[in-house]
Amino acid sequence: MRTLFVVSDRISVLLVDDHALVRRGFRRLLEDDPSIDVVGEAGDGEGAIQMTGALNPRVVVMDCAMPGIGGLAAARIITERWPLVAVLMLSMHNESHFARRAIEAGAHGYLLKETLALDLADAVRRVAAGATVVAPELSAEELRKRARAHHLSPRQLEVLQLICSGLSNPDIAATLRLSVNTIAVHRAAIMRALGVHRASELVAYAIRHRLVNPQ
Repeated sequence: MRTLFVVSDRISVLLVDDHALVRRGFRRLLEDDPSIDVVGEAGDGEGAIQMTGALNPRVVVMDCAMPGIGGLAAARIITERWPLVAVLMLSMHNESHFARRAIEAGAHGYLLKETLALDLADAVRRVAAGATVVAPELSAEELRKRARAHHLSPRQLEVLQLICSGLSNPDIAATLRLSVNTIAVHRAAIMRALGVHRASELVAYAIRHRLVNPQ
């Protein structure tokens, strides 16, 4: 009798967290998605490394803070030994430098636990496809910090983002429900603050100094 081998196109996931109840919650979130298959669980970084070698998951969903070998150290080891495995880090810390450390450790993503109900399955699919996923709250905060460093107000940052998206003053005014004259005043103030004199220079400066989200 010939044996038939069926190759699954589902995304295999290893869950890693030191709290069993948290892992159970993650499993329920992921198993609701028909494209994802949870193949195993681990309670610490050492277990994550061992089970990654044994199960060869496509994605490791792992908590940052764990006893023993922490999530960051485990992520670095896993991505060095198995470059095709994507690591998605989960954390309670919403400061951007934690996300940066996770990415530097080789992780493909960094999500906040408080937003997982909406984001986890989608983030798993995205890192499995090769994308880098960072909690949008962190990206927005990073932009605000850079804007403050360049002496831009939150409203000016908003106008700058729309300028770099290619919108005209009337379009921006309609989007923000402000007058065209107000948008013109904001545009002039932004250019003064950044020391540029033409619209093309303004866009180039904003992108070069990462004051706007290029998406």
